[in-house]
Amino acid sequence: MKKIAVVALATFCLSAGMGIGYAAKVKGAGMGIITGKPAKEAGVAALEEAERLANGGTWELIGIGRAYYLSGDKARGQALFDKVLAGGGESGDWVRIARVYAEAGENDKAEPLFQRVIAADPKDDSGQAEVGAWYIRTGQREKGEALLAKALSRNGEEVWHFVRAGEAFLNVQPN
Repeated sequence: MKKIAVVALATFCLSAGMGIGYAAKVKGAGMGIITGKPAKEAGVAALEEAERLANGGTWELIGIGRAYYLSGDKARGQALFDKVLAGGGESGDWVRIARVYAEAGENDKAEPLFQRVIAADPKDDSGQAEVGAWYIRTGQREKGEALLAKALSRNGEEVWHFVRAGEAFLNVQPN
C-alpha cells in the first residue's frame, strides 16, 4: 500500500511539474504582429518577437542579428553579436558571427573571429575545416588548404570537412 502511495504521489508531482512548466513557457504573439503590415515593419516586428522568445540563446540571437545585419540594420545586428560575445561565446558562436561578416563582404571583421576559433582549440578539426574553407573563398588558397589538410589528417572521413572544401572551391557560402 505504501509503495502505491509513493508511486501515485511521484506521478502527481511529475504531472504537476510538467503542467506548470508548460504554462510558464513563453508564448509567441502569433500572426497578429505581422499581418497586413508593410514588409519592413512586419520583418522588424517578427525579429523583435523572435528576440523576446530567444530567452538569451546565443544561436537564436546570432540568427536574429544576422537578419538585421544583412538587411541593412547593421547597428542592431552588431548589438546582438556584441551581446553574445560579451558573455565570451564559444567556437560555434564565433563561426556563425564570422559567417555573417563574410556574407556581408566584411572579411576584415570575419578574420579575427575565425582566427579565434583556431586559437581556442588548435586540435578542432571542424574549426580548421571551416576556417580553411573561408580562406579559400577569400583567395587565400594556400592558407585554406593547409588548414583543410590538418583537419583531414585528424579526421579524414568527416563528410562535413569535404562539404566545406567543396563549398569553398565552388564559392558557395556555408549554410
